[in-house]
Amino acid sequence: MYKLLKTEGAARRGVFETVHGTVQTPAFMNVATAGAIKGAVSAYDLKDLKCQVQLCNTYHLHLRPGDETVEKLGGIRKFTGWDGPVLTDSGGFQVFSLAKLRSIKEEGVTFASHIDGRRIFMGPEESIRIQSRLGSTIAMAFDECVENPAEYGYAQNSCARTARWLERCKAEMDRLNSQEGTLNPRQMLFGINQGCTFEDLRIEHMKRIAALGCDGYAIGGLAVGETAEEMYSIIEAVEPYMPKDKIRYLMGVGTPVNILEAVRRGVDLFDCVMPTRNARHGHAFTMEGCRNLLNAKYTLDEAPLDESCGCPVCQKFSRAYIHHLFKAGEMLAMRLTVMHNLYFYNSLLEKIRGALDKGEFESFYRQYKEALGRRI
Repeated sequence: MYKLLKTEGAARRGVFETVHGTVQTPAFMNVATAGAIKGAVSAYDLKDLKCQVQLCNTYHLHLRPGDETVEKLGGIRKFTGWDGPVLTDSGGFQVFSLAKLRSIKEEGVTFASHIDGRRIFMGPEESIRIQSRLGSTIAMAFDECVENPAEYGYAQNSCARTARWLERCKAEMDRLNSQEGTLNPRQMLFGINQGCTFEDLRIEHMKRIAALGCDGYAIGGLAVGETAEEMYSIIEAVEPYMPKDKIRYLMGVGTPVNILEAVRRGVDLFDCVMPTRNARHGHAFTMEGCRNLLNAKYTLDEAPLDESCGCPVCQKFSRAYIHHLFKAGEMLAMRLTVMHNLYFYNSLLEKIRGALDKGEFESFYRQYKEALGRRI
């Protein structure tokens, strides 16, 4: 259940209550694709990095170790060791981005596993059953993520099918949540808004899915090739039609500046692989901009990654040492930089919440909008 505490312009400060804990919003969810953060970071590490929600991937966990295996081991939270809220995505994005061969029908999608090529069928009911077996806090509806740019007619038909799929997801979740032995009978369902970069399709689709009374609503199908300006304009177009009393999630976004801009436009929840992926290539985020630790200028630099940062990495390790680890090909380089970047993202959202609490978000936005996008 989402409670809106206050607003500043379109920006929202809220609290999201779940069966597995309370989330202060706006919030960033840390992406543990196959049950762990890439870069050798565990669920237990996340406790020290201000993480509120762990996000796991339905498609990957279904392929291995298998959702039945996770269920037998007590569900995704017990399996990974994370005791807070977990969101599982529906698998839809991976089906459309990773699967080499796929066939889309009204029933669902038949596709070839990217691991071994075996043929798999996934539709709305299958996706919800998998997520129910994983026992996540929040399940995402099964949708089609269409590439940008897209042909209008195809996008229109896809939106209509995604809305029908959401109705089926909701019916299946209601059925599973009422059954004996369901791992999390209070599992929540988020619907996903689609429509590519066509504002009229986005608005029409949002109105239709808002009427279904989901626990939260996501904006999907962005950050997949369109410009940042196009993404912001779609958020602005859709936002007035998103229920005010439900949490809002912008999927797969993004840079620190993207997050700042989307909060300003009324978004509550974010996830992205950027902090971890960039970290593994030597890029550390700071409030002054992004630092490339592969640069020779850090060879003798004894300062921490970010002198204003309270993370476990910045308390103990120097830029010079982490620069050396990257040059030496040591896995510790990735682990330390991933930990720092996740702490940075979670702290950035904490700072945003603090600014909203004080009614100072607009000045915070103006102060950091340029700096956060800078390359140091």
